[in-house]
Amino acid sequence: MSYLLLSCLFAGLLLATAVFAQATDPAPTSTIDVWPAEKMPGRPATQPESDLPDRNDHTRRITNVSEPTLTFFPAPSKDGPAPAMIVCPGGGYGYVVFDKEGTDVARWLNAHNYSAVVLKYRVPHNRDGALQDIQRSISLTRAHAAEWNIDAKRLGVIGFSAGGDLSAKASTRFDERSYAAIDEIDQQSCRPDFAVLVYPAYLGDDGKVSGDLNFNAKIPPTLIVHSEDDKPFVPGSKLYDAALAQAGIPHEFKLYQTGGHGYGLRCEREAKVWPEDALEWLRKTVAQPK
Repeated sequence: MSYLLLSCLFAGLLLATAVFAQATDPAPTSTIDVWPAEKMPGRPATQPESDLPDRNDHTRRITNVSEPTLTFFPAPSKDGPAPAMIVCPGGGYGYVVFDKEGTDVARWLNAHNYSAVVLKYRVPHNRDGALQDIQRSISLTRAHAAEWNIDAKRLGVIGFSAGGDLSAKASTRFDERSYAAIDEIDQQSCRPDFAVLVYPAYLGDDGKVSGDLNFNAKIPPTLIVHSEDDKPFVPGSKLYDAALAQAGIPHEFKLYQTGGHGYGLRCEREAKVWPEDALEWLRKTVAQPK
């Protein structure tokens, strides 16, 4: 067989593989605004939304978010309403890591028959606005439950780093909204049914669990994922674990020796097993509505 023919066959194989991957890769079906026009509480960013310069790590970082959005990735299975998770990327509340800790996670959840909704919340330096965004997003997703074929009683949150902090706030501060209700959407509950916190940041402050969290609330079942070598933030997870235990909240703490911070689904150290451990926890926790 000639070199030219082999080259053509190889090129055709690559093209076919790319087309197949594109056809089977779950894609979002819709992106909606979190807030109605002119009714967003709190403050916007002071600069136009933009992507930060590439760091040669194939990661998209969005900053100056003034118009929060939800991007919906439906579960492939049509066998009744699917459980769903709102995905909260990290970024230190300075930007949103939209793919590595957002859309990549959504596609992973889709592969295991969960629907996913990626939240692009307000940044930078707007923690109050971010909390308003996630509370509204939980209610908004429930309002779309029938349209999106999701189970409104099996709606959780999964957050990474700052998104883990935001998810912890959502799962402890739902009894009182951080904004005045603006429409019928806000009549829907903003309490998540379960929560997964992956290397969450900011849960501890000066040796004590963060005062931003309410442990008197009916906190949903929670999974905490962290590693010992994430020195700045693992102490906060240990404090949060202890506080949940003291409050009698069903939860698990997966603590690995190595993993670092900010890896999403791309960890190459001991924490690389966290997705499998999280799926096992979800199978036990989300089998029945909570």
